[in-house]
Amino acid sequence: MDNITLTPFGKEMREKHFLFGKDQVNLNQGAYGSYPRHVRNALRHWQDAAESEPDKFIRYTFPKKLDEIRRQVASFLNADVEGTVLVPNATTGLNTVLRNLRFQPGDKIVYFRGVYGAIGKTVDYLIETTPVTSLEVDFDPTKDTQESILERFTSCIKEHGDKVKAAIFDTVMSMPGVRMPFEQLTKICRQRGILSAIDGAHGIGFIDLNLEELDPDFLVTNCHKWLFIPRACAVFYVAPRNQHLMRSSLPTSHGFVPLPRDGEESSKHFNPNQSNAQNAFVAQFEYTGTIDTAPILCIPAALEFRSRVCGGEAAIRQYCVDLALAGGRVVAEMLGTETLPVPTGRDVGFANVRLPLMVQSDAALGEGIPVKDVNAIINFIFRKFTEDYHTFINILYFSGALWARFFCYCLFGFG
Repeated sequence: MDNITLTPFGKEMREKHFLFGKDQVNLNQGAYGSYPRHVRNALRHWQDAAESEPDKFIRYTFPKKLDEIRRQVASFLNADVEGTVLVPNATTGLNTVLRNLRFQPGDKIVYFRGVYGAIGKTVDYLIETTPVTSLEVDFDPTKDTQESILERFTSCIKEHGDKVKAAIFDTVMSMPGVRMPFEQLTKICRQRGILSAIDGAHGIGFIDLNLEELDPDFLVTNCHKWLFIPRACAVFYVAPRNQHLMRSSLPTSHGFVPLPRDGEESSKHFNPNQSNAQNAFVAQFEYTGTIDTAPILCIPAALEFRSRVCGGEAAIRQYCVDLALAGGRVVAEMLGTETLPVPTGRDVGFANVRLPLMVQSDAALGEGIPVKDVNAIINFIFRKFTEDYHTFINILYFSGALWARFFCYCLFGFG
């Protein structure tokens, strides 16, 4: 390991180990992530190794290393290694789940208002191309409690009986930044025979995940957001009981095993890869096309950095929660507004602060921002943040107001 030791969180951590420009203030860690120099060195090492002998590296070196890393990640998440593979991002993982499921007339997918846009549009696409329809569970983060979320979800699936095939929900909703009761939602799905498809984009490295305890049907969690892995890399978990449902990786590639056809003993298409996988599911995801695999190979370096330099996962999580609570209060006091309520025990490293901007209905008279102009104003603010202030803070209009979301991580602090 590089000559680095346990480092205090905040400014010293950021300046000693990270790669931000001099004036950059990264308040949007959970969007695209960042990584320390130590991980950058690992990234360059693996890229150079691939360039030095591409065929040997891609065909033989990487698959062997991939098996080691899958075991390490599975141990980190307390997951079955034979259900654990790596994909580029959470959107890819959830698309893999949803596009593999076979829907019949009357089948329904349930999701919450506030679902990540790309996943909501995936459901829209499935509605266009398959018999499935969708049910949206209402969610108001300014009013809903964990209990009311569970009650509304249960009421929805009871109303539609056995027609609900799958439910999509977040570990932590991205906009606004709210931890969902995903543990209880998973249990409800399991009790009622509904497939749980968990969007854990904000998961590994951000909250404690124990997949043996959780026992989801499907879960995908980004490594590049919070685990200090270069873009792009995500863990995709499919419970062994459901692997027969995942007929193909996305995209379909050499690992696909076609069903037998009349007069054909096996697929006529040659597979050039020598798979190390112990099962067909894992084999499908070993190689899905030529990509830069170096980010995946950085996982051991990132985990070592988090342990030795940051002091471990519990220390990181607690610092982020404390910073979010304190930082949110400070910003709200400066603006003369309020923070979004956080239910007891559901704290995460997000602070959501209401902006002091009045929004009015398009028909109302007054000095507020017309609803029809909200998106244009948000986009104007985004550009000002990035071009004039070298930062980015996500803003969302919900519950009649504009809210700013702050990611609070161990690279920042007061002073």
